[in-house]
Amino acid sequence: MTTDNDNTVFIFPLNTVLFPGGRLPLRVFEQRYIEMTKRCIADDRPFGVCQIKEGQETGTPAVPEAIGCLARILEWDMPQLGVFQLQTEGTQRFRLLRSEVARNGLISATIETLPPEEAKTPTSALCAEVLHAIIDKIGTDHFPKPHHFDDAAWIGYRLSEILPIDRVTRQRMLQLSDPTERLAQLEQVLNEQGAPRPAR
Repeated sequence: MTTDNDNTVFIFPLNTVLFPGGRLPLRVFEQRYIEMTKRCIADDRPFGVCQIKEGQETGTPAVPEAIGCLARILEWDMPQLGVFQLQTEGTQRFRLLRSEVARNGLISATIETLPPEEAKTPTSALCAEVLHAIIDKIGTDHFPKPHHFDDAAWIGYRLSEILPIDRVTRQRMLQLSDPTERLAQLEQVLNEQGAPRPAR
């Protein structure tokens, strides 16, 4: 399987969840992913990041979750032979339709891209306030501008990235297609964790 079709991408299974608009630095050293990186750079194509459902990041190919996020390479460097340092950004959610594993262990998949979430006014003042406070505290370097505090999807994605939630919950936040429902569930998480309302 190749990546000549817009609906076919390489899949990078990881123990993390990438969200649209999120940044993900990667250190690539396995030969299969070095080859993937070279192809993506040469063809200016994204690859798919999926959280691992079964297996490990290295060695035998892992089983990826069915919903993932496309990642485009913003910057790359090869500080030493056989190691890529990448800065990537999540662009669009997708669903795996079919996949196959090459001899080198690299997964390719036919995907269905999921439509961008409709921009909605945030329904949770708590979620917006907590995210504001976090950005104020740790700095905007971790949250590249532009910031969209008037967009429920953007707030939900950023909180899903940084809140101390388990992998199952984080994956569920990615799979939700209703930003209002995502904020409602995140507000429940914040209330359960006893998050104080920041003074602004």
